[in-house]
Amino acid sequence: MKLNARNKAAFGFGGFGKDVVYMLVSGYLLYYYNSVLGMSSVFIGAVLMGARIFDAINDPIMGVIVAKTNTRFGRFRPWILAGTVLNAVVLYALFAVPSSMGDGGARVWLTVFYLAWGVTYTLMDIPYWSMIPAITEPGRDREQMSSLARACAGIGDAVPTVLTMVIVPILSGSSVIADYRIGFQYWALIIAIVFVISEAVCVFNVPEKKPESMEAVGIGKMFTSLVKNDQAMAVVATVIMVYTSLNIVANLILYFFQYDVGNTDSYSVFVGVCFLAQVVAMALIPAISKAASKQNIFKASIAIQIAGLILVLVFAYTNLYRVTSWAILCLPGVMVYAAYGMMNVMLTVFLSDTVDYGEWKYGSREESVIFSMQTFTVKLASGVAVFIAGIAIDVVGLQTDAVTQSAATLNGLRVFMTIPSVVLMVVAYIIFRKCYKLTDEKMNTIMGELNDKSASEGEIAND
Repeated sequence: MKLNARNKAAFGFGGFGKDVVYMLVSGYLLYYYNSVLGMSSVFIGAVLMGARIFDAINDPIMGVIVAKTNTRFGRFRPWILAGTVLNAVVLYALFAVPSSMGDGGARVWLTVFYLAWGVTYTLMDIPYWSMIPAITEPGRDREQMSSLARACAGIGDAVPTVLTMVIVPILSGSSVIADYRIGFQYWALIIAIVFVISEAVCVFNVPEKKPESMEAVGIGKMFTSLVKNDQAMAVVATVIMVYTSLNIVANLILYFFQYDVGNTDSYSVFVGVCFLAQVVAMALIPAISKAASKQNIFKASIAIQIAGLILVLVFAYTNLYRVTSWAILCLPGVMVYAAYGMMNVMLTVFLSDTVDYGEWKYGSREESVIFSMQTFTVKLASGVAVFIAGIAIDVVGLQTDAVTQSAATLNGLRVFMTIPSVVLMVVAYIIFRKCYKLTDEKMNTIMGELNDKSASEGEIAND
């Protein structure tokens, strides 16, 4: 399918909107319930982790449902629109805990609405990413679409990350953290509205091919086709490592700036610079891929991110940002987020390629089922990261109601923010290098054989 500039821009706008929502929840749910409402960080982490166990069943089932959808509006767009509206309502509720509610009631509120948020986000996220392999072909077209979607999603990530701690105090009318609950409530409402508008633009401006009628394949068989796709499983395992690594950093970096750097105001500037680097890196992928293979870009990105994380730890233990300025932290920050941006695009391309690989090797094309695993793993990574961050806050003895922390607490925070992430990135590199085999040359061969098969079947049908 040939997409024009308006179609591509609308698809990118959809990626922007859905990641604005995702990053608000991923980056600030722990802070809102822990620092603002005073809830146990370990309990919050346990709830988020438990919800991901539920998603292990829910997300693939949703992928099967999407794969079996056949309407005059298409296979993906009806779910994107329905899921968006429902998720926007739940998002607002998640950050609108009634002020009269005690800790016990707030815990129930978090549990119920976070589960609902996960389910409704799945409704729109799986069909959104499933559209890429359905409306593009392997090669530059797919890389460009993936790069555009991820770059726009990166901008969406940046909006709540950069603006939340600037806008929430303004909306709250106070600089006291305990008063931030009203600011978060209004901020969540604004983001929910932006979300609905962006996905509506996407749904009504991105065309779909007429869904092909599907053989009545059972859920068990579709799961089997997913699990036996060894290349999809390799990408999924890598995604878990990469996303968990960055989410650990994202959940602890605000605490780091607040208590270690001692300059919360600089946090918004820091993440703004980092996300700008991420978006630029993602936008440059089509140009970079002319000089290097997708696999080499990905491996280099892992090395750069590891180097950036180690540099953060070195700067922290040498107190370099105290001797010079907090701005020195932008150097490793740019390294980490630019590398993550490139990895993000590459992983989307790799996962799209495994759809074609599955069709070539096993005779079944499972876009939605395979991309359901991306949605699940992204949420799993978020849940695991918050769980680790919650434990870290408790283990290091961080006192969220205190202005200063002990040296042991700050050292523990530095270690938890970097070392686990480095280890996960090393594991990601090992998994990818050992297991992923779909080189550019291999994909050219696969697509040539699939096109020849399609042409032969067309000739037979005409006869």
